Amino acid sequence: MKKCTHFVWLILFVSANGFSMQPSSSRILHCDVLVVGGGTGGTAAGIQSARLGAKTIMVDSTPWLGGMLTAAGVSATDGNNRLPSGIWQEFREAIWKRYRGPRAVSTGWVSKTCFQPRVADSIFKSMAAQEKKLKVIYNYWFLHVLKSGDKVTGAIFTDNKKSVLIIYARVIIDATELGDVFKDAGAGYDVGMEARSYTGEPWALDSGNDIIQDITWVATLKDYGPGTDKTIPRPATYDSSMFFCSCKTKLCPNAEWTPQQMLDYGRLPDHEYMINWPIHGNDMYLNAINMNHEQRDQAYKAAKEKTLCFVYYIQHALGYKNLGLADDEYPTNDKLPFIPYNREGRRVKGIVRFTINDILHPYSKSRTLYRTAISVGDYPIDLHVTENPKAPKRTFPHIPSFGIPLGCLIPARVNGLIVADKGISVSNIVNGATRVTTCVMLTGQAAGVLAWYCSYHHVEPRDVNIRKIQEVLLDKNTYLLPFIDVTPSDPDFKAIQRMGVTGIIRGAGVPYNGANQTWFYPERPISQYELVQGLRDYYPTLDDYDFASGETLTMDALLNIFALTGNKIPLSEVRQDWGRFGFGKPLSGGLQLNRKMVAVLVDYYLHPFDRPIDFSGKLKYVNDKQG
Repeated sequence: MKKCTHFVWLILFVSANGFSMQPSSSRILHCDVLVVGGGTGGTAAGIQSARLGAKTIMVDSTPWLGGMLTAAGVSATDGNNRLPSGIWQEFREAIWKRYRGPRAVSTGWVSKTCFQPRVADSIFKSMAAQEKKLKVIYNYWFLHVLKSGDKVTGAIFTDNKKSVLIIYARVIIDATELGDVFKDAGAGYDVGMEARSYTGEPWALDSGNDIIQDITWVATLKDYGPGTDKTIPRPATYDSSMFFCSCKTKLCPNAEWTPQQMLDYGRLPDHEYMINWPIHGNDMYLNAINMNHEQRDQAYKAAKEKTLCFVYYIQHALGYKNLGLADDEYPTNDKLPFIPYNREGRRVKGIVRFTINDILHPYSKSRTLYRTAISVGDYPIDLHVTENPKAPKRTFPHIPSFGIPLGCLIPARVNGLIVADKGISVSNIVNGATRVTTCVMLTGQAAGVLAWYCSYHHVEPRDVNIRKIQEVLLDKNTYLLPFIDVTPSDPDFKAIQRMGVTGIIRGAGVPYNGANQTWFYPERPISQYELVQGLRDYYPTLDDYDFASGETLTMDALLNIFALTGNKIPLSEVRQDWGRFGFGKPLSGGLQLNRKMVAVLVDYYLHPFDRPIDFSGKLKYVNDKQG
């Protein structure tokens, strides 16, 4: 009866909205994991979910995969250049292979990895095609979720012919650009800049507003050679004064960059240029969040028009007539990308919210979210708001690199749904760092692991064993915490990452020239006091002992501390195991230990990573429910 009632409702919904339910124009599909949106995060999520064995369907509104990196034309990666791991590393290596090495794609000064959008699309499609469990459906956009109580069970899509596609799934991932799925599902969300009283961030506003970041309709220009004239027709709204200070000219001699430097910002291989220039360029304030698909298409025409005006300015006023819209990039009538570059949309109200306080002070007594980390970022806080005169001007502190908590991907009040891409549960300020492509890609990969796990074990995202999700990610050679000096190629990478997210041995964050860092310092000695401080949460019995000594930890001292935790391990037992650790030093009771050695030994003998945690990072009792 319930299924019948639901199907009747479905027929009424699509009929009322003018969509066709004729057999020739409608489909009903079933899968384990449904990914709504084939953007940067969605593509990574779909590929990862399928690789783990979940029957996965990914649906995107464009004919391309990759979203920001491809369909939006932002073909230069941001962030994590020194933190390559997981699908991000796989993608970058594929780019290097296609262009014959990393130097060939270090062409622009905005990024060390620049490429043509169609090349990135072909790489993502090649990766997807290798997964037999993954089905990709193009040119369908999201209409509505299907729900049973508070659980999302599927989604409805349509295309330009108003055909209807209905997909039921055990788990749904919202990887849309603006958070359309979780909004329709009834999850709470935020839009715009929050008040300080809401987030607790000193850099937040006295009162909130609904202002989001500027969008950009990117253009890809191609150098057609000396003497050619590829000037486009003068756009109807062209006003050269809008762009006077985009670069150094007679009309704006104090601008920081020359015209060629401005173009080289997004220089691509094979004589092409990404035009995504924020300084009196083609950024534009436009909030299309609450519009439907058709309304957005109409509104976005203004963003396209501004970009064409900027292209005309580059050609006509700056004299680059040889640079024209690339005719071999996008199969569109106007030679522009399929979608705009949306830097910000809705942000779901998740089980936890990640704020700048968590980034700046990850180890403060009240903060343990780092223990739940599932992806990393090292980009600075970068909010594009110059095109909106109502946007308040703010400055933000320099930040270290960071790990994104798993609870940011899970809506607080809706089941069956996971959030990827830019809509995760972060503050507006933190979105300025988490929104960039490589961070979104890694977060999407984590969403794919989470979705597979929930589907396979028949549990809700809010009930998963966080350590199990992290362990799968480590098996895929991804960072949980951004220890820049211990890479996935290190044989002790997993042990050090596990110790990092227990908090027993902590990293040190360093803001650094826009490529922020966190160091583990594996070769540094560690004191008895530092180790005991890290172990106290796991072994409260250590509170009865005074370890104020700053003496460097030796093997004898380590085994003594082990004994105080209730784990008496004789030196003879360690001697039997010593060869497996590969430390390259002879064992003795007086051997001084460094941070890497202690991490490996604590991980091996005490297994603190096996203690379950809740989504705030606090330790759970072993018999607490966590699937």
